[in-house]
Amino acid sequence: MTKYRTSLPQLNGDIFLTDGGLETTLIFKDGYELPEFAAFDLLKSKEGHDKLYKYFSRYAAIARDHDVGFVLESATWRASLDWGEKIGYTKEDLAGVNHKAIKLLQEVRNDYESENSKMVISACMGPRGDGYNPGDMMNEAEAERYHTTQIRTFAETAADFVSAFTITYAEEAIGLARAAKSSDMPVVISFTVETDGKLPSGKTLKEAVEIVDKATDKTPAYYMINCAHPTHFENALVSGESWVQRIRGIRGNASTKSHAELDESEELDDGNPVELGFQYKALKSMFPHLNVLGGCCGTDHRHVEEIARHVLAEN
Repeated sequence: MTKYRTSLPQLNGDIFLTDGGLETTLIFKDGYELPEFAAFDLLKSKEGHDKLYKYFSRYAAIARDHDVGFVLESATWRASLDWGEKIGYTKEDLAGVNHKAIKLLQEVRNDYESENSKMVISACMGPRGDGYNPGDMMNEAEAERYHTTQIRTFAETAADFVSAFTITYAEEAIGLARAAKSSDMPVVISFTVETDGKLPSGKTLKEAVEIVDKATDKTPAYYMINCAHPTHFENALVSGESWVQRIRGIRGNASTKSHAELDESEELDDGNPVELGFQYKALKSMFPHLNVLGGCCGTDHRHVEEIARHVLAEN
């Protein structure tokens, strides 16, 4: 049974933390080999399940200790049809693993949620193609057909909403939003940007948000930005403009490197956690409506702890 699907608590404006870079932590810090960057593959074993539980519970404890909300983001960014097929998962296998991923988050919520720290379960989705390069772009209808399978699976679980991360072009976002609406699932769209603040497709954040909102009658509950350093997009956000108010969440990279540089890097660039905390504090000061805060590539619990410490000190 879902807990918050009909009333997402983060929409009330209270601060909600989320985790850091799951895949980069597992690969570079913990030494796991993730085929195609697929963290969900760990769910095939008890060891993997326990590792993911430990990972998420560490962040949940940070939120609980700071008396703020937390968004539990499932390890299913790659658990869609094309990516699953690349590593040997059938459609039925993927349905099972998507269910398992949400059940794991239910365990974490049962163990860590408190009256002052509401924990919302997000069913994480990723792009059909590469998260840095749009490549062969789908039209809106194709994107809706592709993503409907995974979203319908999540609708059967206790997930409160779906979040689509590292989206590189508007048409895929439109298809995702429509697929979620047809399954009565709240949806969040998170775009990624290059160092110039534009999507890899060349659209500005303003253009992307306005195009998706117009095409879907504002179906997304809100938007986010992920897999980019704050210095890459801070100048793209203009205070007072209505489209900026639609962006509630930030999951920034620790590194200032471009996507191309990160793709070629053999070592993890985990940046400076304290500096990142200050940068989030500055963003929150300029845009007080930002209230879903976490990390992406290269970040871990240290970065999220610093984000919480600096942002909460401001409030």
